[in-house]
Amino acid sequence: MDMSVFSVLLWAVVGYLMGSVPFGLLITRGSGIDLRSVGSGNIGATNVLRTGKKGAAALTLILDAAKGAAAVLLARAVAGEEAAQVAGLAAFFGHCYPVWLRFKGGKGVATFLGILLAIAWPVGMLSCATWLAAVALSRISSMGALVAAAFSTLWMFLLGRGEVIGLGIVLTLMIFWRHRENIARLKAGTEPQIGKKA
Repeated sequence: MDMSVFSVLLWAVVGYLMGSVPFGLLITRGSGIDLRSVGSGNIGATNVLRTGKKGAAALTLILDAAKGAAAVLLARAVAGEEAAQVAGLAAFFGHCYPVWLRFKGGKGVATFLGILLAIAWPVGMLSCATWLAAVALSRISSMGALVAAAFSTLWMFLLGRGEVIGLGIVLTLMIFWRHRENIARLKAGTEPQIGKKA
């Protein structure tokens, strides 16, 4: 990596702050709902859907993806590809561990997909398609996330995007770590389907 320590820290901070905006919490708060007291208590789109507000869930999904993409695109425009990867990774951590919420954030799926779309859009498109297919077949949000994450690095390899495979591996491992409780429920057959209570 050719970036200076200052540049790495700068884009890490910028990416983290962009990723840490809790859109799901802000959107539902306008309706008098504290998302942390609903369903799984997660601040992501899947838990917003449990409030019965499909429009709010869709908006949360879009904005959570957009903040990851925006961090990557801003860093790329100003400082290049290496900065874009640093900002993207930091945005993911910002979503998962936002300082504003005592580091209790979402699981990062939408932000993960937004980062992939901005880092390498063909990889992002294939990962989104993988997520949609897995969700459609299983009706389980976490299953879609895990399958999409597992395949994302494969798509990078097959499309010849070796320069981002390191980032892809880290993000994939983080997705699996953030879904460790979901994985346990999947193994036990108790993971709720979309639209059902956690």
